[in-house]
This record gives sequence, C-alpha cells and structure tokens, in this order.
Amino acid sequence: MTADHVDALAAYRVVVVTRAGCHLCDEVEAVVKRVAEGLGVSWTTRDVDADPQLHARWSDSVPVTFVDGRPHDFYRVSESRLRAALER
Repeated sequence: MTADHVDALAAYRVVVVTRAGCHLCDEVEAVVKRVAEGLGVSWTTRDVDADPQLHARWSDSVPVTFVDGRPHDFYRVSESRLRAALER
C-alpha cells in the first residue's frame, strides 16, 4: 500500500473496508456508525472490490476496521474496544 493510500485512510478517524453483499460488513458498519456518531468522530467506508490496492491487501479479511489509519479489528468489531480506542 502506498503512503498516499494510507493517508487517504487516515483522513477519517474510522474507516471500514467492506464489500457489497457482506452481512458481517453490515453489522460492523452499524456498530461503527453508532459509536463514531455518538462520539462525534468522522468515519467512512471503502469498497475493497473497487480499489485494487485495498483488494490486494485486505480482500480476505473483510470487513476491516481502521482507527487513525491503523488496522483495528477484522471480521467483527468490539463496540467497547472501538469506543476505548476513539476516546484516547
């Protein structure tokens, strides 16, 4: 992954790498939305299948949750762990 690509992920406090039709992605997005919006934290999603660099690195780990540009959780997200990371 290039430095510019990492910077794009870091533009938001939380980024969820997802794919269409992924039920785990829907569950993770719901948790992230609840926690991030409750704390006033910026967040977004990125489609792993629409980005060759994301696909090459993270396709087998979707959904992946990034906090401050670093991988935080894979497949699922712990609401309490996410909240703790964002409150630091």
